[in-house]
Amino acid sequence: MTDREQFFRDVNKIVIKIGTSSITRKGCDHTKENCNIDPAFMESIAAQVSELRKQGKEVILVSSGAIGVGLNEMGIAPKPREIPIRQAAAAVGQSILMQDWIKAFSRYGMKVAQILLTYEFYSDRVTYLNLRNSISTLLEYGVVPIINENDCTCTNEIEAIFGDNDKLSAMVASKIDADLLIILSDIDGLFDKNPKTHSDARLLTLVKKITPEIESYGGDPTSFKGVGGMRTKIKAAKICSMAGCYVVIANSEIEDIILKILSGEDIGTLFLAERHIQKNRARWIILARASGTVRVDAGAKAAVLGKNSLLPAGIVGIEGTFDRGDVVKLECEGRVFAKGITDYNSEELIKIKGAHTDQIENILGHNNYDNVIKKENIGILEELN
Repeated sequence: MTDREQFFRDVNKIVIKIGTSSITRKGCDHTKENCNIDPAFMESIAAQVSELRKQGKEVILVSSGAIGVGLNEMGIAPKPREIPIRQAAAAVGQSILMQDWIKAFSRYGMKVAQILLTYEFYSDRVTYLNLRNSISTLLEYGVVPIINENDCTCTNEIEAIFGDNDKLSAMVASKIDADLLIILSDIDGLFDKNPKTHSDARLLTLVKKITPEIESYGGDPTSFKGVGGMRTKIKAAKICSMAGCYVVIANSEIEDIILKILSGEDIGTLFLAERHIQKNRARWIILARASGTVRVDAGAKAAVLGKNSLLPAGIVGIEGTFDRGDVVKLECEGRVFAKGITDYNSEELIKIKGAHTDQIENILGHNNYDNVIKKENIGILEELN
């Protein structure tokens, strides 16, 4: 048994992320943005998912490509900068995308469900839990969830939030406790150099831990059809690793690539999962959007990393405006090391920063909590050395 066979032996729940460059790999014009869907590729994915289902595995797809397909359908000049135009293209393209996914999966007797998400789904705890329950119910009834970013209603610059769905796929995999995330694109995996410019570039088949050196390999190579370069894929791997989920980055042009990965073939780059898995609540806190930043001293940082609550005495500064119950970043010497749910708003913290717990009531006229952030409401980003 190979190492990969051993790693994947107990894999049951799988998220498969398909990039724009894969889903439209044979249907783009010279601009590489106005794209037609490649139906043969979609049917190949459906066939492989069908085989995995027969093996008793649960599969969720994260599918990109809506904007490129929509631009082509609407006859719009490539690469428009106007957000409303790209949002309209996403709306048109998404409906076409889903029609073709329905056709592909129906050939194998499977039903699919569309789920469109924005980053806010992870920032709201109730929405976060509802998503988990919805996906679990769909899988229970044998339906394949197909997820994409809701570009049509995104208030930020389209594609700047999730990076061609790389981060989105990792957040979904983390949320539903997936065992494996497969990221399919037009690249073979992570190289130590850009293979387009360095003939001696080496493919890394195994990454045990994402170090600063590994992160430095990000950026290139990158696909010109989508927006998700290797840097976003490494970030996605970090999210999944924290959740105990393996990640494989591989080239979608390899025939039966998904089945070959699951059979243990040494294809692409495998990122191992961390042994110490963050609990669901801590995972949500880490991935939620922060409303502000609380700067602390070295002593407070050590206390937090030692699984203790944050007290006002260790706070040296506040950035941003936020309310009680908001998620904030915890920063020390310019480095964010944790996130947490604050029990005091920004105005209150400005007044009590540096104070001892027994001084809170005298300063504010009330004392809601002795702790600024309780230890159970903290998610650690940087482990104690």
